[in-house]
Amino acid sequence: MRKTFLMSVAAAALLAGAASAADLKFAPGQDSKFNWKSYDDFKAAHADLKGEQMTIFGPWRGEDEAFFRSILAYFTEATGVDAKYSSSENYEQQIVIDTQAGSPPNIAVLPQPGLLADLASKGFLTPLGDENAKWVKDNYGAGDSWVGYGTYKGKDGKEAFYAFPYKADVKSLVWYVPENFKEAGYKVPTTMEELHALTEQIVKDGGVPWCIGLGSGGATGWPATDWIEDIMLRQQKPDVYDKWTTNEVKFTDPAVVAAIEEFGSFAKNEKYVSGGVAAVAATDFRDSPKGLFGVPPKCYLHHQASFIPSFFPEGTKLGQDADFFYMPTYAAHADLGKPVLGAGTLVTVTKDSKAARAFVEFLKTPIAHEVWMAQSSFLTPYKGVNTAAYANDQMKREGEILTTATTFRFDGSDLMPGKIGAGAFWTGMVDFVGGKSAEDTAKEIQSSWDGIK
Repeated sequence: MRKTFLMSVAAAALLAGAASAADLKFAPGQDSKFNWKSYDDFKAAHADLKGEQMTIFGPWRGEDEAFFRSILAYFTEATGVDAKYSSSENYEQQIVIDTQAGSPPNIAVLPQPGLLADLASKGFLTPLGDENAKWVKDNYGAGDSWVGYGTYKGKDGKEAFYAFPYKADVKSLVWYVPENFKEAGYKVPTTMEELHALTEQIVKDGGVPWCIGLGSGGATGWPATDWIEDIMLRQQKPDVYDKWTTNEVKFTDPAVVAAIEEFGSFAKNEKYVSGGVAAVAATDFRDSPKGLFGVPPKCYLHHQASFIPSFFPEGTKLGQDADFFYMPTYAAHADLGKPVLGAGTLVTVTKDSKAARAFVEFLKTPIAHEVWMAQSSFLTPYKGVNTAAYANDQMKREGEILTTATTFRFDGSDLMPGKIGAGAFWTGMVDFVGGKSAEDTAKEIQSSWDGIK
C-alpha cells in the first residue's frame, strides 16, 4: 500500500523473535465477548504440533507488530509451535530476495496482491485449497472479492487460491462534526445525489462544504486518486474497475473520464472547497481536516480513510466531536450494491509445513480476529466475529461496513504499475485541479502507461 506506507527502501535489520505464550493478553474463558469455544476447539484439533518450528514474515512493525505478537501468542499456546515473527522496513523487496534465494519463511504476509501474484507465477507460493476459498466466500463480507484477491495463476498457469485475507482497512468514508450538522440542521446523506444536494445547501447557507488537501510531499496527489476510485466503484461495475487497474480499460475511456469529472465537480468549484480551488493541491492532506473543527467551521465534509483521526486536533472524541458516514452510492446505480474501497493484508504459505497449515486454520477462528479487534487498529470482513469485541464504536461501525459490503476493492492506484499508480496518476490529479481538463489529464496519464516497456 504505497499511499499508506511511504517507506524508505534503505536496508534495515530484521526484527525477529519468538512469540511468547506465557502472557496472553486476555485470559481464556474470562470475557464473554470473545469466542473462547473457537479457541478451545482449535487447540483440541492441533495438539500434535508441539515442538514444530514456524517462521512468519510480514509488514507489521511498531505498535502493529506488538498487536500481532499478541495474536501469535494464542496460536503458540494452543499448538506448542515455536513461532517466530520478523519484519523489515523494505519487506516487499526482502520477501522477493528470500524466496528467490530458496530461504523463505513458512508464512509471508503482504498487502500487495500484485506482488503475491508474481510470486505465485514463479512457484513460490503453496495453494491453500478450494476449501479455504469456499470458507472465505461464505464467511467474509464481499467474500467473492476477497477470494479474487487471493487467487492467482501458478507456475503451471492454472489458477488456485493462494492468499488468505486477514486484517483490512476502509477508505470509503466521509468525516464531519455532528455538532456542526446539528446546528445547521443537516442530515447525513444516504445517496450520492443527496450528498450533492447537501453540498449545494451548505453553499446556499453561506458555508463551505468541503476540505480537500492533496499535499503529501513527493506523493502529492494521492488523496484525489482515492476519490476517483470510490466514484468509479459507484458508477461502474466491478469488472470495469478491475480492467482499469490492468490497462484493459484505458484512462481515456469515458467511464474513467466521467469519474475524474465527478471529482472535479467537488474539487474544482471555488465555492465548494475551503480556501478555494488553489488551496486543494497546496494543502497537506494531514492539515486538510482541521477545517472541520474551526469556529465557525471552515468546512463541513472531508473524504478520507479510517486513519485520518490521527491528524484531528488533540483530545477529539470520535463519535462526539467528529464522526463519519459511509460514502454513499448513487440512487441511479443502485444495482451496483454497496462497494467498499480499502486495503488489506494477505497471508500465504511460502514454505509448506503442518504448522503453517495450522496457522491458516487458526485465522478462521473468531478469536484470532477478536483479540486484535479488542486492542486497536484492526478491522475484519469476517462475519463470524462478535462485533462487541471492537475497542470502540468507530471501529465497530467500520467493521460493519466491511461485513455488509457487496463488493470490496483494493486501492486501484496500488494495483497499477508504480510509474502510473504512484506517479502519473498522482501528478495528473494535481494538473487536473490546477486547471487541466479531465480529457487532457486522462490522455497524459494514459500516454505514460503506454510508454512503459
